[in-house]
Amino acid sequence: MLGFYRESAIAASIEDVFAYHARAGALERLTPPWEPLTVIERNGTIANRGEVKAKLFPGLEVVARHTDYEPPLLFRDEQARGPFSSWRHTHRFEAIGAERTKLIDEIEYALPFGSLGALIAGRAVSRRLDRMFTYRHTVTALDNERMAWAKPFGTKRVAVTGASGLLGRALCRFLTLAGHEVLPVVRTSSSSPPPQTPHLAWDPAAGTIDSAGFEGIDAVVHLAGEPIGHKRWTPEFRQLVLASREQGTRLIARTLARLQRPPSVFVSASAVGYYGNGGDAWLDEDAPSGEGYLAEVCRHWEAASLEATPVRTVVVRIGLVLSLSGGPLVDILRPFRWGVGLHFGSGRQFMPWIGIDDVVGAIHHALFDASVVGPVNLVAPAPERNRDFMSILGAVLGRPAWAKAPAFALRAALGGQKADELLLSGQRLRPRKLQAAGFRFLHAELEPALRHLLGRAGRDG
Repeated sequence: MLGFYRESAIAASIEDVFAYHARAGALERLTPPWEPLTVIERNGTIANRGEVKAKLFPGLEVVARHTDYEPPLLFRDEQARGPFSSWRHTHRFEAIGAERTKLIDEIEYALPFGSLGALIAGRAVSRRLDRMFTYRHTVTALDNERMAWAKPFGTKRVAVTGASGLLGRALCRFLTLAGHEVLPVVRTSSSSPPPQTPHLAWDPAAGTIDSAGFEGIDAVVHLAGEPIGHKRWTPEFRQLVLASREQGTRLIARTLARLQRPPSVFVSASAVGYYGNGGDAWLDEDAPSGEGYLAEVCRHWEAASLEATPVRTVVVRIGLVLSLSGGPLVDILRPFRWGVGLHFGSGRQFMPWIGIDDVVGAIHHALFDASVVGPVNLVAPAPERNRDFMSILGAVLGRPAWAKAPAFALRAALGGQKADELLLSGQRLRPRKLQAAGFRFLHAELEPALRHLLGRAGRDG
């Protein structure tokens, strides 16, 4: 029998930390993005000794059964079916103060083929567990710190557009774990049946929305919009992107402005493309809009969001979101996995990046902090030049990063305007308003952010 042990101090009460683990979505939230685990089915809950069936790889499923439940001190799950000969995971919680908890994970497991299996695979499994629980404990500590900060404001009913997208999924999961009621705003039409779960309906193209459903909602987060990176920028596609942002945002903003019981806050997405190519100059939220197609889109997008007045409106100008679940990092990693990383053009352009956990945390902060209003840069405090970004990523991966994608090749492959605005220009941005509001970034520097996301922050590296 082999074992694994990890403990961490969490800045929240034992009741809150236990409740966080017991809520729906905790497993998905705490599963590292590099782990190929997908929950397929749930029967019951932790409290009633339920089971979870998940897929690890195609053709390989694992079933975990909850066997003990003693709130707020412990719960336990065991493998009913899966790749281990046996697996028993005990989650323990110990109060070390009124608002501080020791989180303990203890695992006892046996590998197939007994001593031979332990000899062959034991060290690899130990390293994998170290990576996994370094990530889990980091996320648990972060989430509970942010939830404890917002606890005095109470629980809210929050409507979210774009809930099925990269940011929407992460935000909805976090808000649910914090105990809030989340209502996705779902696109519906006569040809698509509505989902069976609670939701609000809209159809931006048709200009229809469930206005009555928004009455009494505490907060609205608007993240919906046509992605810009997956197609060539033909005139038709550029118009589609602009319309999807301007029309949808105007529809929801005007709806909120007309409500008898409007929300206290409207958080609407925008992008750092607002600033155009900023060169080497430091920019904050007071900087003027720049030139180019993306800047034009952002100006229309933001102007539409302001029609929600008098509702407190926060426009989040989101940078390059780092996540393994989607977004630019997935594409950036591909050449590294082929053997060598590459920078774009001269590599001197700045990349205003931000980790997905900090995007979620910043939006959460904006929902409750009434001092946050108007445009807000959602970027980390330390942007990197493109070539330095690739060099740091290469060091984390243990791969070289000397190759270059010439500007002419990028323009030929993507189209001149798309390559110029997405890859060959950048912005050196400060998150001045977030810092003034006291928001604490999980990762203000790039290397620790990448190590966290890629599972290179554990004791074994």
